[in-house]
Amino acid sequence: MAATQVGCEHYVRSCLLKAPCCGKFYVCRLCHDGEENHQMDRFKVREVKCAACNSIQESQQICKECEVKFGEYYCDICHLFDKDKKQYHCQPCGICRIGPREKYFHCTKCNLCLATDLKDNHKCVENVSRQNCPVCMEDIHTSRIGAHVLPCGHLLHRTCFEDMFRTGAYRCPLCMHSAFNMKEFWEERDKEIAQTPMPTEYQDTTVKIICNDCQARCTVSFHVLGMKCSSCGSYNTAQDVKSLFLNQQSTNWK
Repeated sequence: MAATQVGCEHYVRSCLLKAPCCGKFYVCRLCHDGEENHQMDRFKVREVKCAACNSIQESQQICKECEVKFGEYYCDICHLFDKDKKQYHCQPCGICRIGPREKYFHCTKCNLCLATDLKDNHKCVENVSRQNCPVCMEDIHTSRIGAHVLPCGHLLHRTCFEDMFRTGAYRCPLCMHSAFNMKEFWEERDKEIAQTPMPTEYQDTTVKIICNDCQARCTVSFHVLGMKCSSCGSYNTAQDVKSLFLNQQSTNWK
């Protein structure tokens, strides 16, 4: 029998889930959570209703009455039905991930699945995915939106990272480390500073800074366009103490 897809904006499937909390039928847990004042526990779903013959039955991939396939992919742990996106269930994560499986690995310290090209190429932060996205403050671990790993190891939703990039925000909201390779930006800043000399009375002025990228503390030339870290060359720096050193004399900032 041909599948009758009820589907929703979240998933493509041919059945409805019976919410174990309230007994109501919804296409998915997200549709349920959007309508009700409580959340559906996906792991406790026991029954589904076939969209083709309306038969209520135990959660399974194929209808026992009309043999409609409820989803190309089915997980009997998460009770997830959907079209084939090369999904796989990650036991350590406790949920299904979009694959294919061979292109991802589970980092035990970060406690999440990452692309294989990050296996020896990322900074681990313990249980990082269990923290909310620092931009939107929404959950990352179970979100259907992909996560973006910053060079510092912290995570953002991919869409939040893209929004940051569009608005010119270049630092991690948590630790202030540069969120992507800034080499070209720093080279442009070098040119801008070379073309914009400070007034004579400030040309010998120095300032103590701390670098948000390499954590180095150093004393460098002061410039209104930015202070360059003498250790790594980054302009992602902050004034270390509230003082300028003008012609060898300290000028305090109140």
